[in-house]
Amino acid sequence: MVDMYSLQLNLYPPYVKKIMNFNWHTLSSPEWFYRFAGKLMPWLAFIAVLLFAYGLIGGLLFAPADYQQGDGFRIIYIHVPSAILSMQVYAGMAVCAIVSLIWRIKLADVIVRAAAPVGAWFTVLALVTGSIWGKPMWGTWWVWDARLTSELLLLFLYLGYMALYSAFADTQKAAKVSNILLLVGAIDLPIIHYSVQWWNTLHQSDTINLMGKSHMAASMLHPLLAMMFAFMVYTLLIVLMRARTELLQRGWRSRWARAIISREGES
Repeated sequence: MVDMYSLQLNLYPPYVKKIMNFNWHTLSSPEWFYRFAGKLMPWLAFIAVLLFAYGLIGGLLFAPADYQQGDGFRIIYIHVPSAILSMQVYAGMAVCAIVSLIWRIKLADVIVRAAAPVGAWFTVLALVTGSIWGKPMWGTWWVWDARLTSELLLLFLYLGYMALYSAFADTQKAAKVSNILLLVGAIDLPIIHYSVQWWNTLHQSDTINLMGKSHMAASMLHPLLAMMFAFMVYTLLIVLMRARTELLQRGWRSRWARAIISREGES
């Protein structure tokens, strides 16, 4: 009997055949993920260093002072990327929470656990740098502005997730309950993003528009974009490092984990 799938597959280029024949369930294998992440991490570190160097040097040394805020505007090279990553990390955690709840893939829960403290620290950094920026601009360290308040709520959501997960001894039950809380809290993300449009706030409107024209000079914008991508690559690097550690802690009884632990212990 003729195998129609094989006949159709022969019509595609070799790289398409490899993709179609790839066992996608391998991606959820803890051992495969651990080894793949280990190979990827040095490249991410190298890229992050290059982006940080370009962004910091360009933003702090070569970008001109703002005509209204002077050199004080340079805090955006930390504030804006940290604020963006605080939301992006939570959004990524929400996607992994859905995967964990529906398909019961434990690796997704590991990534959520690894990402939560990282996202929380970015939220703290966004709030602190925002307050430092706001003091000379608004005359106060804090106002109950829609953007600031919703960002503060995001920090509480991160802390709530981590506290709720730690409250259960059973990791499966902890993952299920805390992931539900995580998904409910995702409603805060569009509120943060659109708060400056929905309400009359002290926080300035978005000056960066990736889909259109940005209200910044290129000499200011390019270092800022470099810092944004540097923060993204750095975040991925730290999450992979934490996820690898979490995998070893959870699967230390498995053969592959014991082999890695013993090999690293000998070295």
